[in-house]
Amino acid sequence: MAEEFMTWVTGLEYWGWWILAVILIILEVFAPSTLFLWLGISSGVVGFIAWIFPDLLWEYEWTIFAIVAVVSIVASRLFFKKNPGVVDNQTLNRRGVQYIGRQFVLTEAIRNGRGKIHVDDTQWSVEGPDMEVNEDVVVTGTDGTLLIVEPKQ
Repeated sequence: MAEEFMTWVTGLEYWGWWILAVILIILEVFAPSTLFLWLGISSGVVGFIAWIFPDLLWEYEWTIFAIVAVVSIVASRLFFKKNPGVVDNQTLNRRGVQYIGRQFVLTEAIRNGRGKIHVDDTQWSVEGPDMEVNEDVVVTGTDGTLLIVEPKQ
């Protein structure tokens, strides 16, 4: 068994590296961690080098594979650490957060800290200092489905 493995390891030609690359990238689909992606790309690079230099010793091929794999993984980690990407729809399913900073008119006076405003087609309960109907308020935060408001300055 060990002899067969060594024959496989030492006998990889360019197309063997490319097959390994495809297998590793398919593994990435089922185990999304980006590790298999970089290993697959490294394998493809070695396959390309083996295609250009068919007499390259297997030791050099595996060394190149290891170096390219480590460099690509480290480079990707550094890149994604500096560029974390944009988080999409941060307010999805948190509708009240979308109204922070917007101005509305009280439809029900705030008494004992509670009142109501009309937002689009919905009545929202609000919390803030006591105020009269038709006064302008600005939403400054949320507490669950309760909007926190302050008088417009």
